[in-house]
Amino acid sequence: MKKLIVAATLAALFSTGAALAETKKVGVTPGPHAQIVEKVKEVAAKKGLELDVVEFSDYVVPNQALSDGDIDINSFQHQPYLDNQVKERKLDLVSVAKSVNFPMAGYSKKIKALSELKDGASVAIPNDPSNGARALLLLADQKLITLKDGIGVKASVADISENPKKLNIVELDAAQLPRSLDDVDLAAITTNYALAAGLNPKTDGIFQESTKAPYVGVIAVRAKDKDADWVKTFVESYHSAEVSAFIEEKFKGAITPTW
Repeated sequence: MKKLIVAATLAALFSTGAALAETKKVGVTPGPHAQIVEKVKEVAAKKGLELDVVEFSDYVVPNQALSDGDIDINSFQHQPYLDNQVKERKLDLVSVAKSVNFPMAGYSKKIKALSELKDGASVAIPNDPSNGARALLLLADQKLITLKDGIGVKASVADISENPKKLNIVELDAAQLPRSLDDVDLAAITTNYALAAGLNPKTDGIFQESTKAPYVGVIAVRAKDKDADWVKTFVESYHSAEVSAFIEEKFKGAITPTW
């Protein structure tokens, strides 16, 4: 009987270990998100969870890939963006934890201060709905434009109620915004793409987003996986002291942990 009990116990332990040892694919965008998850991968491996980091060059594909089962989890977006994707693309995805804060900032190669921005200047913003709204809210915070009352994170260019400088709002793919700085007077760029282009919001941004803005990053999975043990292990690894220390040392305050 004792031998049977021991055998059953070992079988159970082996089964649990095998389940955790299964490799899970994590979708990220290049740059900081990828770098952070590579550190998460090191921590997770110590907990028996193997990760395969998969990079995507835009914001749309990682959620569709997650929905389709091509990857198992992703870490690249904020909650308003996920909410919009879920609604617009009918995706059964949920966030399971917060990740990091990537403040959006305004950058320029042509001016050093907002007071230098001329009437009719061109201002580039992301062309996806949630980050476009985020950029418009940032411009509104700087008193460059006024948005319709109560529009919040759903704002679009059509919701600009006042544009005293008659700014020309140019909507571009988020990844292209750093390269647009040679052609526009000002661009609102998220930190992941800014850092990849050698720009730091703290030192190079003319202005940046308030820490109270609703754009903290999230980790997302398919709804059916939200309570899975491996998801809990991933979140624990992401929220570890090792990852927090890595972020603080690597990004010097340009990106901050949110846990």
